Amino acid sequence: MSIASGSRGRHLTRRLVQLYTGLALYGVSSAMLVRSGLGLEPWNVLHEGLSEVTGLSMGVVLTIVGALVLLLWIPLRQRPGLGTVSNVLVIGAAMDGTLALLPGGHGPAVRIALLVLGITLNGVATGLYIAARFGPGPRDGLMTGLHRLTGQSIRLIRTLIEITVVATGFLLGGSVGVGTVLYALSIGPLAQLFLRLFAVPEPAAVGTGVAAESPEGAILRR
Repeated sequence: MSIASGSRGRHLTRRLVQLYTGLALYGVSSAMLVRSGLGLEPWNVLHEGLSEVTGLSMGVVLTIVGALVLLLWIPLRQRPGLGTVSNVLVIGAAMDGTLALLPGGHGPAVRIALLVLGITLNGVATGLYIAARFGPGPRDGLMTGLHRLTGQSIRLIRTLIEITVVATGFLLGGSVGVGTVLYALSIGPLAQLFLRLFAVPEPAAVGTGVAAESPEGAILRR
């Protein structure tokens, strides 16, 4: 094996480890926000509301919604990557597993700690996942696809999407609270910080056979 081949192999291994570690931690962090009972991130407000209506677990609902959103990529001509498909499969399973292990009914101090730690861990997970550069999550691809189709700003489209999912989720019984607001205000700076920390230098002529995006071009949100 040449030095170049060994370098490419280590580079790909690091990216894969970051991808799946980030996705798993994202599921863990989302479960922590659920157990805090102080409000969820926008998409999980919808997932919790649908869970209340259907009787399915939040992780299963998250997976189904992710798959349905991915179908919307077809008319938008978005190209999924390994990270896109893995997003649909891994986060929901990690979330359900953590919810099964992490009991609810905590006192105020523990609930606040779960909220703060959950949001922080979500920022870590976001940085890991995006920096791996294996393609955006289904919901982010929907956002960027609508941006290209309509010509409207990413900020406007993202805002409209998240208002829609929060309002729909709230009407279905999803949890909206101080945690939802705190998440919205803090996840951007946290993701930016950890994105820089976990950035993977790009070696010359690395081909992975999967769709990749620059970290700056994909923002993971649920």
